[in-house]
Amino acid sequence: METLSDSVHVVTGGAGFIGSHIVRALVARGETVRIVDDFSSGKRENLADIAPGSFELVEADIRNAGALSGPFRGAHYVYHQAALPSVQQSIQDPAATVATNVTGSLNVLLAARAAGAKKVVCASSAAVYGDGPELPKHEGLLPSPLSPYAMSKAAGEMLTQIFAPLYGVEAIGLRYFNVFGPRQDPNSEYAAVIPKFITRMLDGKPTVIYGDGEQTRDFIYIDNVVEANLEAAKSNARGINVNAACGRHASLNQLVGFLNEILGTQLEPEYAEARSGDIRDSQADIARAREAFGFDPAIDFKEGLRRTVEWHREQRPR
Repeated sequence: METLSDSVHVVTGGAGFIGSHIVRALVARGETVRIVDDFSSGKRENLADIAPGSFELVEADIRNAGALSGPFRGAHYVYHQAALPSVQQSIQDPAATVATNVTGSLNVLLAARAAGAKKVVCASSAAVYGDGPELPKHEGLLPSPLSPYAMSKAAGEMLTQIFAPLYGVEAIGLRYFNVFGPRQDPNSEYAAVIPKFITRMLDGKPTVIYGDGEQTRDFIYIDNVVEANLEAAKSNARGINVNAACGRHASLNQLVGFLNEILGTQLEPEYAEARSGDIRDSQADIARAREAFGFDPAIDFKEGLRRTVEWHREQRPR
């Protein structure tokens, strides 16, 4: 395996939730880091605790191919995190999702090719699997997207696969399952379930579950995802897509139970009608990631929840 030192690392969407954690890890390792973000969903406050001057920030939209040549110049490694990441938003505005997640991803891969980058690690999603009954989800299953978002991620994966043999771009896709952790926005209309649940329960309010709460998710703490990106970047794996998850699942009802245990509360959830496009059950097989770059998630679900709850507590007004 290669080392990452003495290289230029470009992180698209570097001011977003996952991207900013990757930036923080690279800076901590003393790497040269360049962030590309248009701040459509990323936030400058996600970068506020990183030492000034330890990274370069370029405000650019990945949909604009011409805007990427400058920030990608000299890039050795690219972590492509920029996306419109919401299923519900994609149902409401599929054109914007396709423009960002498909055309934008193509632009990133072309810019990486022009820069002669060694490796591109592309963020994908477990949403590509759809809602088939087979568990755990393994990479041999055919994509079966249920939303424009899932379709856009499947298309991005196909680009990742063909750029290695056709253009010599060493690219690998990581299919994120349900990533959570500090700095994940709980206030967005499209916010992920864990920050929403934590903030409501810290306020003494019941959570709202769409459906019966028995739907399951393979939750993965952010530090594990960061490690997957860094290990994938220095590995020899290319032209493949692999699951980034813990290989275990929990129901939303169990999630509420775990949070009650951590918080010392006894809040019962409220239930609402299930939403279209939502997947019923999700659990990953992570054997391919283990084989490709030794992936072994070190932080389990409950420990990740404890760390995330503590971060949210620290952010609350004193």
